Amino acid sequence: MEVDVRKVETSRLSINVATAGEGRPLLLLHGFPHTWRLWATTMSVLARDRRVIAPDSRGLGDNERSADGYDAENLARDIVALLDHLLVPSVDVVAIDAGVPPAFLFALHNQDRIGRLVVMESLLGQLAGAETFLSSGAPWWFGFHQVPGLAERVVVGHEAEYLDFFYRSGTFDGQGIDHGIRDDFVNAYSGIESLRCGFEYYRAMPSSAAQIATATSATRLATPTLVIGSEPVGDALFEQVTGVADNVIGDRIAECGHLIPLDRPAELIRRLASFLA
Repeated sequence: MEVDVRKVETSRLSINVATAGEGRPLLLLHGFPHTWRLWATTMSVLARDRRVIAPDSRGLGDNERSADGYDAENLARDIVALLDHLLVPSVDVVAIDAGVPPAFLFALHNQDRIGRLVVMESLLGQLAGAETFLSSGAPWWFGFHQVPGLAERVVVGHEAEYLDFFYRSGTFDGQGIDHGIRDDFVNAYSGIESLRCGFEYYRAMPSSAAQIATATSATRLATPTLVIGSEPVGDALFEQVTGVADNVIGDRIAECGHLIPLDRPAELIRRLASFLA
């Protein structure tokens, strides 16, 4: 299946986006430290009967290095701008890691534009259920990445060594990911500005958490939602989503690391095919 990768000029910003296939649109949202190529293994299969759309998120991949706008509400507006530009009136959404908060807010605010939602390996701010994951404290890198200007100055020049920690720990066997995809990821996050943009997602977490709390206090999500967990995050996200949504299914992929689309692509595809059908 041929994948078309190009820049599109939306009403908000230029976005690098990969597309493939024809059929009902399916939007795939990655996290940190990834690009759209997180979906490279699954995209060709999903595109057999879907129009698959996999953008690089704001500031990441081959996008311009935006100075700001990394909070979940603003990222959700980026999603709307992309879909408007591509003339997509309605879409199913699959999101992982840092892609989950904006995907959730997009779904919550645009329930007439989303058919089904799949979320994986993240938290929705401080909604009830977060304590399940944070019982022993937040992962060490959360605090490190959130200090303005610090992490990028420490990591620059050692990007490959630093990012390999996340790629190895993101697989169940600790062996890391496909070398070609790994190299593309490292290249995308090399340099102080590229690193800064990745860390801005962590620096925006308090704002995103407040936005999610405010939005869910006023509206519940009716969209059919599948929450997929693996070993790292477990059931925390499922607990959070069930508190603010009315039509939720939880699933778990055994012996799987954080990078589900690269660690257990066949298992993920099987679950997506069943749910999205």
